[in-house]
Amino acid sequence: MLDTLGIALIGCGTVGGGVADVLLRHGDRLAARAGRPLALRRVVVRDPAKLRDGPVPKDLISTDHTTAIHDPAVHVVVELIGGTTTAKKVVLDALAAGKHVVTANKALLAEAGHEIFEAARRTERAVCFEAAVAGGVPIIRALGESLAANQVTAIQGILNGTSNFILTAMAERGMTYAAALAEAQRLGYAEADPTLDVDGSDAAHKLAILAQIAFGVTAKPTDIERQGIDTLDAMDIRFADELGYTIKLLAEAWTSGTRNAEPGVRNEKQPDSSDSALRTPHSALGVALHVAPVLLRHTDLLAQVRGAYNAVLVRGDVVGETLYQGPGAGRGPTASSVLADLIDLAVGRAQRTFAAAQLWSKASKGFAIEPPERVRSRFYLRLLVADKPGVLADVTRILADEQISISSVVQHEAAETGGSPVPLVIVTHAAETGRFKQALAKINRLATAAAPAVFFSMGD
Repeated sequence: MLDTLGIALIGCGTVGGGVADVLLRHGDRLAARAGRPLALRRVVVRDPAKLRDGPVPKDLISTDHTTAIHDPAVHVVVELIGGTTTAKKVVLDALAAGKHVVTANKALLAEAGHEIFEAARRTERAVCFEAAVAGGVPIIRALGESLAANQVTAIQGILNGTSNFILTAMAERGMTYAAALAEAQRLGYAEADPTLDVDGSDAAHKLAILAQIAFGVTAKPTDIERQGIDTLDAMDIRFADELGYTIKLLAEAWTSGTRNAEPGVRNEKQPDSSDSALRTPHSALGVALHVAPVLLRHTDLLAQVRGAYNAVLVRGDVVGETLYQGPGAGRGPTASSVLADLIDLAVGRAQRTFAAAQLWSKASKGFAIEPPERVRSRFYLRLLVADKPGVLADVTRILADEQISISSVVQHEAAETGGSPVPLVIVTHAAETGRFKQALAKINRLATAAAPAVFFSMGD
């Protein structure tokens, strides 16, 4: 066997504890897979007292990440503390010290990927991050290696298990958003402060990473159009089901594949724009990035992903459509991906892959971020309007003025409520997002509109 690969673990919480446990209990199995021993040399934590009853030997534990990083017996630094301040310093210091880095920190990569990867290239070290997106689902390796012969044309992902658990509970058990969130917190799927999960921020961080790998696009999370599920009304879950759809929080990236391609035109470089995995922007070199609730037909593969699971659908120009699904968070799944990266480093695969990929570099694939206003989509539009004659005519006239065609209308017979607002649901044909939002602004100004309109894109 080759020399031992020494590992420093910075952070030993839920995921770090899982990594340490496997390294210490299954060393023989890992060595057989890696062709050399993987040894846990140091574990750096904020409060050593929390690990006094754990599996980590006390002589490995400290609070000093600088000493751990510069230990000559350490070859890889595993960053699992999260955040973008101390974690960034740890990663950059490790690279400067000539150590490889493994991280599960999607926020750090999304915010500072260029700086970190440039530092890695200067020191000829590798940064591995399979655990940063979708936990135990090997989507990073699939995009970077297994699908390397393809130009990816579309990605749709359920990348946040907390949101998917909440939406599943609302759809299948009729729970309100508040009740579903409370259950997610009780079961440990949601944090005490669930904001980053439910407002789409977590999914936007992960989408920024996927867009870099698939399209060479360097997108900050603020560059990604984002809408969460925290304002979702159970009424829209019910209407979507009545129309034959399920609402999922999707992180999406898609491109038309040919310059000036017309929507609906199919050729060897452009998948059929009627496919549920693709809503076509105008520019061949434009990639649209989007995190929001989307209506998917009940028969869609992603619509059937339940509970806290993650799934990513990828369309490549050679392979066609592929789906990757599994647990997206938690001790075991995330630790599994971290350990897979460590094995790749021990074998030497990761170093070669990292050097060839040129992620977050000037070697771009030529794609740019498509302005969201130019993206074409079908839309679900739900209004609360006064129950009086002429309301539907006013709404349809505004849509027609913006060249938006209506596919269907749902308005249930109103009860005798003394003029209380009633829901009106309209499904449109494909339209430019910018034109649709202009129409929306006019509709919201109608005297008969009792509340701001609610709208979602549709995945077909």
